Amino acid sequence: MSSNEGALRSFKHRNFRLFFTANMVSNIGTWAQRVAQDWLVVSDLHKGGSALGVVTGLQFLPMLLFSLYAGSLADRLDKRKLLILTNLGGGATATIMGLLIISHRVTMLEVFVLAFSLGLFGALDAPVRQSFTSELVGKSDIANAVSLNSANFNLGRLIGPAVSGVLIKYFHTGPSFLLNAGSFLFVVLALILMRPEELHRPPKDGKDRKIIDGLRYIRSRSDLVAIIATVFFASTFGLNFQIFNALISTKIFHKDAGAFGLLGSVLAVGSLTAAIVSTRLDQKRKPLFIMTFSALFGLFLIVQAYMPTYLTFALLLPLCGFLALTTMISANTYVQTTTPQELRGRVMGFYLLIFLGATPIGSPLIGWLADAVGVRQTVAICGGITTLGAIFIFLLTRKSLVRYTFSA
Repeated sequence: MSSNEGALRSFKHRNFRLFFTANMVSNIGTWAQRVAQDWLVVSDLHKGGSALGVVTGLQFLPMLLFSLYAGSLADRLDKRKLLILTNLGGGATATIMGLLIISHRVTMLEVFVLAFSLGLFGALDAPVRQSFTSELVGKSDIANAVSLNSANFNLGRLIGPAVSGVLIKYFHTGPSFLLNAGSFLFVVLALILMRPEELHRPPKDGKDRKIIDGLRYIRSRSDLVAIIATVFFASTFGLNFQIFNALISTKIFHKDAGAFGLLGSVLAVGSLTAAIVSTRLDQKRKPLFIMTFSALFGLFLIVQAYMPTYLTFALLLPLCGFLALTTMISANTYVQTTTPQELRGRVMGFYLLIFLGATPIGSPLIGWLADAVGVRQTVAICGGITTLGAIFIFLLTRKSLVRYTFSA
């Protein structure tokens, strides 16, 4: 098998090809809406970091509330049918928001309510989608499929913000929401066109899929505890580019929507590179590797916080994106590939609870901190917490992680 075939081997599965293609469109829509939502709050509604933090927090609050339950659903019910429902709900929410903006009737109250609604469908979708990967490609190709999905997500991050920047410049923010609404339909169509008989589903054993069983399993694995704790610090404090870029581009460098959207695309260059590199890592992802990259990510955030110009800030973004996504892809892949299939939905539900569920607490705090002490200082503080968190967890768990770090 050639190296290219090795890096793209998940594409031999028809169901994965369908899902990958549809998600490419959906990811572009998702990132277009994220940029438009931030711009709507900061520029059109003339709010500051605190309001932006609350919106981001509300969008991820359902992850805190429902991800464990969604993980249990993923282990009990038909994942394909669940994903059809969650994508229809997400599309309906984005449509309502887009129409409100176009009709000039949107207020912060509607932004808050619809951000929460979109987050609700996302919270139900995420653990199901994550654990569905193994059904699309089988156990042997999970690591490769996770990396390809991350490349797909970051290709959307590369294209979506740029598209949204153009749409906002010429047509305001409404069309970006409608673009995202339409993109959900591609995913629904792909799910309908799949061949259920080709899915790699575990045999039904009649067992009750209790949430507590997943939590007990995680507690029994010191490596999973260490990785999930590292992800907590990196995602809660470090992975806030959505807020950082919006505030730095508008409040520090006083740029327009096009320049703000460009930062998202520049960031995605590094993220996409990390995803492509990760398709070839497979067995190289270990706990120490993940903690090291998380610590480096935090250090580069501190450096980036004090870049003197828009250009130097933008030039450092790809490196930050590379370090951040290498950390997250490696953590996600390690958790999925070392967890039994019958527990994967519940374990990924808890993983996503930590990965995204802390955002409702972290985002408002970061927004408030940016207003209180300054944008640059806030980015630097977040970078420091990310680095110190990774170092602290390593020191706390290094003895128990030896066999995981050096195992084949």
